[in-house]
Amino acid sequence: MRGLSLGYPSRSAVKSFRLFKFSTEPSDTLAVRGAPVLLNCSVDSESPAKIEWKKDGSFLSLASDERRQVLADGSLFINSVVHSKHNKPDEGVYQCVATIDNLGTIISRTARLSVADFMA
Repeated sequence: MRGLSLGYPSRSAVKSFRLFKFSTEPSDTLAVRGAPVLLNCSVDSESPAKIEWKKDGSFLSLASDERRQVLADGSLFINSVVHSKHNKPDEGVYQCVATIDNLGTIISRTARLSVADFMA
């Protein structure tokens, strides 16, 4: 009589679960024109995660951006919020995107960055 196969993977095929989740996600923020602002994001994981940011659904290109940078913990720092009647490059909806190779990608909740409209 042959052995019965129940369709269970062998022990060598079972992978252990690895922790990969957001410990901090960005939240809606009201900024002041010309002031710095921080959108928080950090990840709990056993492996280092690559952190990127999306604004209004598109990835931010931060390589040549002197005003915006991703900090070591994954947060997005804008050193001087730009906002005028016809130019609002910082205002919008942001998401933190964390990726670990061979594990996957997680995307944070959305956070709206609004700029206060102070009239002097």
